Amino acid sequence: MDNCHISEASSLDDTVDGAVDDKGDPAKRSFSGAWKSAYFIIGMAVVERFVFKGIETNLINYLTGWLGESTVAAAANVNTWSGTSTLLPLLGASIADSYLGQYRTIVIASVTYILGLGLLTLSAVLTSGSSSNCKNRNKTTSCSHSELQVFFFFFSLYVVAIAQGGLKPCLQAFGAEQFDQRDQEECKAKSSFFNWWYFGLAGGAAVSYLIMSYIEENVSWILGFGILCLFMVLGLLLFLFGARTYSSQELEDNPSSGSYRRGGSRKPSPSPRFLNKALLLPGGSGEKGKACSLSDVEEAKAVLRLFPIWATCLGYGIVLAQPPTLFTKQGTTLDRSIGSGFHIPAASLQFFRALTVLIFIPIYDRIFVPIARSLTRKPSGITMLQRIGTGIFLIAITMVIAALVELKRLKTAEEYELVDMPKTTLPMKVWWLIPQFIFLGISDSFTSVGIQEFFCDQMPNELRSVGVSLQLSIVGLGSLLSTSLISVIGKITSGDGRDSWFSDNLNRAHLDYFYWLLAGLTAIGLAVYLFFAKSYIYNRSTT
Repeated sequence: MDNCHISEASSLDDTVDGAVDDKGDPAKRSFSGAWKSAYFIIGMAVVERFVFKGIETNLINYLTGWLGESTVAAAANVNTWSGTSTLLPLLGASIADSYLGQYRTIVIASVTYILGLGLLTLSAVLTSGSSSNCKNRNKTTSCSHSELQVFFFFFSLYVVAIAQGGLKPCLQAFGAEQFDQRDQEECKAKSSFFNWWYFGLAGGAAVSYLIMSYIEENVSWILGFGILCLFMVLGLLLFLFGARTYSSQELEDNPSSGSYRRGGSRKPSPSPRFLNKALLLPGGSGEKGKACSLSDVEEAKAVLRLFPIWATCLGYGIVLAQPPTLFTKQGTTLDRSIGSGFHIPAASLQFFRALTVLIFIPIYDRIFVPIARSLTRKPSGITMLQRIGTGIFLIAITMVIAALVELKRLKTAEEYELVDMPKTTLPMKVWWLIPQFIFLGISDSFTSVGIQEFFCDQMPNELRSVGVSLQLSIVGLGSLLSTSLISVIGKITSGDGRDSWFSDNLNRAHLDYFYWLLAGLTAIGLAVYLFFAKSYIYNRSTT
């Protein structure tokens, strides 16, 4: 499916129709937009991922170690925070699209991000005295903090979540907006933008997995949070430095008013048809004294048409909640030694997921897409929905691999009679966990990138930030659903004095059962997804 709407006049004219530069003048291709501005935006996104993953990756170890929480409580807190962080973009995107605009929202959110990181660093300073007896993370019972200290830590954490809610959707939508769909070269470049966008995110995450997890676990949490705050300041400066190259869509009014630059005269889209009845209400043209405009109805249709695809991707979102929580806790029980004296942090295993993305994205963009393009005659090689479905299939395979590896870990504990010695490192190398991270990375390269492009592309231009936030909400709601699953299953399986699937003693837990359950849920979700994807009609009018 070709989403490019090529205009010969647009390709020859240096002025971008309907776009303005940072001064409010008509945007010129030779000075603004496309890759000239996208590099700065991607750079800011790389920094943001470095910072966010620097918090998220090791958060469960901070909670179970320094705050002395149980595995179930810590996993629930991490998933709740991660879920909230990726659901708040729905609010942030709505505010940006209706009131502030993407650029101003990005700047305000970045400043709030820096404030949250500063407070997080301060919270680490305030708890450093009471944490002095907690340096041995195996002795979590000796950790003691006041309720005020714990409250201040979580308050700081959620300030970061609020900031991310405004920054993440606007940054990606603003980047995609730099490419004019009516220009042939920029249209092709836009598809590559999403690939290189995710490549950049993976790069920022990979560096964070390697460096920040080590600093936080082996040097100082205060230093770790302080470094993250400094990098966020540098990221904001980089974004502001590129302001002169940015172009923005010029709107006559905000989307909430129903008055768009590209209003024009057009017919209602074919589905969902029942919403067309809103146009038959008395005076239904969206003007004074009238109920609904055509633009209002088309916005509602755009969102409703995406709902089945969004809902069937939630299983994928649940699986994405596992690497920073249960996968990481598994790693803490295995032999992480390299050589005679160095032990890699368990959280740094996620580096292999990011590394896989860094390797696979260029292969996909430079080799797979041209080959597929020659066969399908589509600029993107395969459709966005085909790309998403491939990734969902791979994520199901990931959970099968994870279940088999966990089964081996449990058998190793039993074989060496270490079941009731949870603090003893099992004679099993941590490298056994790498295959599941590799498959997760390949799946990300298909589904995460595909979802980002799909929801951004299929929403009206004026609501692209909302489209990006819908993609993020899959991860957010997936994290919250994972929290609920863990909580409910933990209570059910711990009855009658039994060890639950998520026992603090992982040698008596059954994470393998949970992974099999997730594999089954993902497979069912894939079947339903294929049903809706087959009947989905792409909205060509969005571009």
